Amino acid sequence: MSGLCIAAAASLLAFLPLQAFTLAWTHSIEKVRWEEDWRIEAGHLHLVEARIRGSGAGMEPPEGAILKNGVWHYAPQLVPLERLRLANSSFTAAYEFCVAHRCRPLAELAGGAENELLELHACEGSDRAR
Repeated sequence: MSGLCIAAAASLLAFLPLQAFTLAWTHSIEKVRWEEDWRIEAGHLHLVEARIRGSGAGMEPPEGAILKNGVWHYAPQLVPLERLRLANSSFTAAYEFCVAHRCRPLAELAGGAENELLELHACEGSDRAR
């Protein structure tokens, strides 16, 4: 079974059997919510769509973004990633991990890990610790 592994310091913290998820966070200065939709395909993470719920200094929506109901939508041009590394700082608002519009703090899924670099990567049930 394929899915997503969450790791810190080369230790597996969680395995989630899923193929798509949304990563969300609030900008630390402008207090604007950002959301990214990710899909797991061929062992890589693919960024499908992103949304910005407003704008602010240094947070201009990219060219081609479309404003719908106060939210900027765009399709980032990012190559598929083997790993996504996220700072997990207690000094900023936590990342939220969402599946089917249900969100919870990413750190909660990572066993409460705080102030550690978290890594998300695609994995198979048989090779979770890679």
